[in-house]
Formats: sequence, C-alpha cells, structure tokens
Amino acid sequence: MTGALHGLKIADFSWVGAGPRATKDLADNGATVVKIESARRLDLGRRSPPFAEGQSKNHDASVFFAQTNTSKKSVTINLSDPAGVEVAKRLVAWADLVVENFGPGYMDRIGLGYETLQQIRPGIILASVSVAGRTGPMAGFRGYGNIAAAQSGHADMTGWPGTEPHMPPLAYGDVVAPMFLTVAILSALEARDRTGQGCHVDVSQIESMVHVAGDLFAGMPEEKPANDDPVMAPHGVFPCAGEDAWIAIACEDDSQWRALCAVLDAGDLATRYPDAGARRAAAPVLRQDLSDLTAPHNGATLEQALVAAGVPASMVLDGKGVAESAALQAAGHFAPTDHPVIGPARMPTPPYHLPDTPVAITASPCLGQHNAEVFAEIGLSADDIARLTEEGALA
Repeated sequence: MTGALHGLKIADFSWVGAGPRATKDLADNGATVVKIESARRLDLGRRSPPFAEGQSKNHDASVFFAQTNTSKKSVTINLSDPAGVEVAKRLVAWADLVVENFGPGYMDRIGLGYETLQQIRPGIILASVSVAGRTGPMAGFRGYGNIAAAQSGHADMTGWPGTEPHMPPLAYGDVVAPMFLTVAILSALEARDRTGQGCHVDVSQIESMVHVAGDLFAGMPEEKPANDDPVMAPHGVFPCAGEDAWIAIACEDDSQWRALCAVLDAGDLATRYPDAGARRAAAPVLRQDLSDLTAPHNGATLEQALVAAGVPASMVLDGKGVAESAALQAAGHFAPTDHPVIGPARMPTPPYHLPDTPVAITASPCLGQHNAEVFAEIGLSADDIARLTEEGALA
C-alpha cells in the first residue's frame, strides 16, 4: 500500500516552522517532498534546540528539525547564485507544487515569482505562508509565529488576571497556520484536477490565529480568565501528591459536579455550591477548597476514579509522560525512525488513520543528502553536479 498522496511532487523552499510543518504532513502521506536548502543560508530549524548529544554545531543534530521534516529529501542550492536559481527552475519544472515562506517579494527578486513559475510549469501551484499574508496593509510585515501571537490577540488573553501579556511557550502561529496551509494546498490540487488551472495560495499566520480564537473575544471578561471557563465550573488544574503533579478537571454540568464531590467525599461542597453560577461566583475560594481535597491523592488513581464516575479529568503530563503515554502508544502515534546523527528516535505521526493509504514516516534528511539522486532525476549529469558544486551553485 502507498500513501494517499503518492505521486505528488513538491519543491519545498520553506524553512523553520510554518512551511515545513505543512510539507511534513504531505510527505508523511506519501508525497515526494524535496527540501531546497543551503549551507550558505542554513535553515534556522537546523540551528534550533534540542540537539542530539549537545551537538549544536552539527547541521544534522537538531531534534526540532528532525521532527518537523520527516519523510523528506534534501538538496542544497545556493539561491543567491544565478546558476543555482537555474537548477531550482529545473525542480519547478519537475514539481506539481512549490511551497515557500520567505519574506514577501523574495521569490520575485530571485526570479522565482508566481508568473515565472507558471511559465516554467503551466498549472503549477505556489503555496506561500507568512506572518501577515501577501496582500493588505501589513503585506510586508516580517516576523515569526510569536509575533503573530501578539497581532492576533492571543498574547493579551493569555496568563493570569492582572499580569502582562504573555507569549505562548512556542511559536503557535507556526503550528496553526500549517493546518490551514495544508487544507488550502489540497483544495488547490482538487481545483486543478477539475480545471487544469494552478493558483497562488496565500496563508496568513495572524489570520489563522484569529480564526481559532475569534469567538473568545466576544465573551472576553475584563480580566483574563486564566483557567476559568465562562460555562464550566470548576474548570482548571489542581495539585496532586508528589512534586509538581497536577490533575485537570472540568465539570460541564451539575451532575458531574456532584460526582466530583462524591469521589472527593465533599458532600458539603455539593450543598454549598449547587449550581454553576454559585461555583463561578465563588471561584477563588472553591479553587482552594478543591486544591486542599485533591492534594493528598495520587494523580493517576484520582484520574481513574473521576473518569469512572463520569467526570472529565486527566493528569497533566510533562514531556516524559507524553512520550510514555500508553494511550498514544496504543494509537500508534509515535513511529520509530533511525537517523544517522540523532540515532533511533520516535517521531509523531499525523493524528488520523487512513487504513487503505497509511502514512509512512522516515527520518528527516541530512543537509544535501539527496543531491546526487534528485539532480540526476531533473537531468543534471554527474559532471554537471560536480562542476556546479565546485562553483558554489549547489552549496
């Protein structure tokens, strides 16, 4: 069996996070994704920690890069060299889709703008993702996913009441935007199958992040809600026995609240706060009362008891807990790979299952690992490759 996207050919000029995460999804599903890189302008993802055995100077040791670029091939092309751009054009002629997330205007400046790509490969799809998109008053805005958190309102609504705006602990825009980019790419491919026409897909990280939080602005209280919910109460995390052990609990209705109180042997609380309105009104006091009750409990045991009683609850897992999660293991979420620098590692698979066209995860490529293979496929001879490498065009 082959992946759902077997036969789709992608020239991937994207780097860091927003573009590579989308092309990873396509590669894991069987598309042939050739990642265009250069040692002259190294993908910042290759410089991102953590590094295998602390090898921060090794271009192939970044675990961040390895996770973001599974199942791809890598070639090195110096896009600042006209001869390198000519090789890139050969890849465009080979490809069905081009993906990039450079600053607006960069592809045009190096001679790979959408109109040029159409001339090289009629019907080509160009997929671009950037902080603010390619049109509108912010079209030239430069930055990374954490800047999109500020522009989209996420930073303002995050944190505890009375605290300054808080950036998410990761570039959330680099995670949300690729989901929209993947959907847009698949839509463009479907449209081309019907019409024969390519298009330029344009995805904005800021708009993607507004899309997933827009409804929150309408009901946002004057103070940040932190872990509180406008409907569910209680809704938050509570301490358990052990160092930095927590359990998340959410009660959707009064019956779940009564079940929670029964498990915690807290009938007085059930009587004192009979409905969600009373519980929300007394949120700080109730939070402390519940914390006192959950603190002596083993988190895993309490989770099992609450779930059995019909109360939505889960231990708060750290990285080790996630990696060792029995549920994720049973779901086949982690696929084994063997990387020449990082070594054996388990990489996350797409969070869905296609039984007749399953995903197939392979290790991320080393820098320029597939130069000989890919350049031969697009018509360069061994002598051409050696000469262009010596001249710096394939660096």
